[in-house]
Amino acid sequence: MEITREKLVLPNGGKKLLLHSCCAPCSGGIIKAIQDSGIDFTIFFYNPNIHPKKEYDIRKEENIRFAEKCNVPIIDAEYDADNWFARAKGLEFEPERGSRCAVCFDMRMERTALYAFEHGFDTIATSLGISRWKSLEQVNEAGFQAAQKYEGITFWDYNWRKKGGSACNMEICKSERFYKQEYCGCAYSLRDANKRRVEKGQERIQFGVHFYGDEENKK
Repeated sequence: MEITREKLVLPNGGKKLLLHSCCAPCSGGIIKAIQDSGIDFTIFFYNPNIHPKKEYDIRKEENIRFAEKCNVPIIDAEYDADNWFARAKGLEFEPERGSRCAVCFDMRMERTALYAFEHGFDTIATSLGISRWKSLEQVNEAGFQAAQKYEGITFWDYNWRKKGGSACNMEICKSERFYKQEYCGCAYSLRDANKRRVEKGQERIQFGVHFYGDEENKK
């Protein structure tokens, strides 16, 4: 299924975009839409929330592989997980879309905005908001607050879910056979996901096992 997206234009006359990517499944369609619009952009992979390291490495490598296939530069930022755990301290039992998620978004967008400011980008955006498991309001608030700290930086709050965005992402996930992530990413979302699975009599989450398109291939 081919989905035609509108040609995108950066806000406020922007010329150079730094796109924060949380993972390849969320950013695949976004990357293609931006690239097809002729926008000069670089991908920024900064996700110290992802736990354990094995899962982090799988998600990072998927993103790097797709970026290289699309000939889009990607920045591999550090995995400062200790910093993330320090910022999330006291929020271990917050629910999805709660204050822990807000702190997590703030941390990632702050780092994105700083890198953009230091390396000549005028616009930042993120793939975080395309997931319906996330609060788009929280994501956008984090983006705007981070951008306001640096002169000349604009946060682009384009709604990637609409106008075929979610469907396009799913098609790319299947065609690229991306790794199928089974929880948000942090240690606490992993804990809660496994708790729900055990209660339902299901096996715990396995890392690096499931991929998009596997169900169709088994038919």
